[in-house]
Amino acid sequence: MCGITGYVGHRHSVPVLVNQLKRLEYRGYDSAGVAVLEHEGVRIVRSAGKISCLEKLLSNGTFESTIGIGHTRWATHGPPSDANAHPHFDCENQIAVVHNGIIENYLEIREMLTAAGHHFHSETDTEVLPHLVEHFYQGDIEEALRKALAHVRGSYALALVTRYSPDRVLVARSQSPLIIGLGEGENFIASDIPALVSYTRDVLILEDGDLGVVCRDGVRLSRFDGSAVTRPVMRVTWDISAAEKGGYEHFMLKEIHEQPDAVRNTLRGRIEGGRVVLRELEGVTEAIRRADRIQIVACGTAYHAGCASKPLIEELLRVPVSVDLASEYRYSNPLVDENALVIIVSQSGETADSLAALRESKARGAAVIGVVNVVGSSIARESDSVLYTWAGPEICVASTKAYLTQLAALDLLAVYMAQVRGAPTDTQRLVADIARMPELVAEVLRLEPQIAGLAAELANREHFFFLGRGRDYAVSMEGALKLKEITYLHAEAYAAGELKHGPLALITHEMPVICLVTQAATREKMLSNIKEVKARGGYCVALVTQEDEATPKVVDAVLRIPSADDRLMPIVSAVPLQLLAYYVAHALGREIDQPRNLAKSVTVE
Repeated sequence: MCGITGYVGHRHSVPVLVNQLKRLEYRGYDSAGVAVLEHEGVRIVRSAGKISCLEKLLSNGTFESTIGIGHTRWATHGPPSDANAHPHFDCENQIAVVHNGIIENYLEIREMLTAAGHHFHSETDTEVLPHLVEHFYQGDIEEALRKALAHVRGSYALALVTRYSPDRVLVARSQSPLIIGLGEGENFIASDIPALVSYTRDVLILEDGDLGVVCRDGVRLSRFDGSAVTRPVMRVTWDISAAEKGGYEHFMLKEIHEQPDAVRNTLRGRIEGGRVVLRELEGVTEAIRRADRIQIVACGTAYHAGCASKPLIEELLRVPVSVDLASEYRYSNPLVDENALVIIVSQSGETADSLAALRESKARGAAVIGVVNVVGSSIARESDSVLYTWAGPEICVASTKAYLTQLAALDLLAVYMAQVRGAPTDTQRLVADIARMPELVAEVLRLEPQIAGLAAELANREHFFFLGRGRDYAVSMEGALKLKEITYLHAEAYAAGELKHGPLALITHEMPVICLVTQAATREKMLSNIKEVKARGGYCVALVTQEDEATPKVVDAVLRIPSADDRLMPIVSAVPLQLLAYYVAHALGREIDQPRNLAKSVTVE
């Protein structure tokens, strides 16, 4: 969600802060700003809109500062506006704060501070933070921040600069990501690694309850109670070019084309002699053996990955599997105890709802496996064991390669759990087909010109249906989501058998119906559903496997994809739907990588 940056060193801080903010644009935002320390005090420049708007304002001034903080905001409290943009000041304009997260008790803090004589100028929850620090300041800014945070409930990563201590940036973390980059005679602060790698590869990842003092020549960490703490230095190994477009018009298209390699990385070293080997899960083997039920918990695209993986896990383990939306999970009094195994799926590893579900599950005694992409993320650290997807950095807000690698990782996990439990299932052929997935995904990408042509024909439609049965229904949900995210068109996924229970009334020739027909067991039923649509004048596009001769005869357009084990087809069938969404959005001239109102890493509930 919001992006935080910070710098203290020997360079002019403004160019560094702006460059860092640009590296975080993928997180989604509606305003941007910086606060820098100068001889006369703290200076804030901020603006609603894109970073380019901020740059125009900055170009009107001269900045000599070598210390500052920056922010891109995604609105939660108050609409996008100059006044609501970060950073925010205290009453004396001596303390400036940027913040990612939500202060849940900000209203009561605001009322208390207002009664004490403080004046507020925004609708945000964040503005209470500099005022609260000011309220407790008695000559020691670090102690004032500690006292302030003791009164705060909610999630936050924050950075603070102040004239009272002009050689440092103070930072703190609770349930929102924050990272410190270590340089020579300079140090950096950011919400995510892409903002740091053009300056340094050595980073410290703060944990919940950490407070840091970042100076030019060093970093000192402590806990909120004042006790000293150290965090290991992590070396970032991926190259900055991984976060660049690499010749593609959009990050989304680049990341779609990266999927064969991304899936290959997910599988690398995890298949040996027809078996799945997941050494990173050895700590939860006993929990896997005793589990009498499995709960997959996730949000958005990751939730769809869980839905697509549920049938395979149930088939191989013969235990019930439920897939829950993380945003609903902890409010539903979940039936989880020490005999349940919970799988938390998240690209960023920082998704607030998923992290809350993880903590709820552990509090009830369940073992937790995290399936995440980001090393050192909160979910990765707090899970009992973690299965990394190794998708690499994903810049586009709409997830593609993260989704495909989640599917691949969950398929590996299903087979591995069956092996651990000694399930009487021969999985060698299935494992061999899993190993073929990168090759099949690459084959699907050859359909790109055909899909682009189809998208051009469909771009003038305003409503879409996606239909499927079983695993195809799970993939249709993701296909509809992708179209909605980046085209702003209405798209809805339905289990095909439910079409006649109401939605059939909406079918016209102007509403394209995308029909997924990749499962042999449900092909005949899908044909019946397609004929129901055609009988009402519907326009049908079918996604079929190579051996299907019947379906193409009854639809208006067809996309043929390579065949694999039906249980693995979600990996193959997702790719053409990603391309379809991309090319429809492209035809409409949408802002594909940063769709309106959305953020990459949702770190608030």
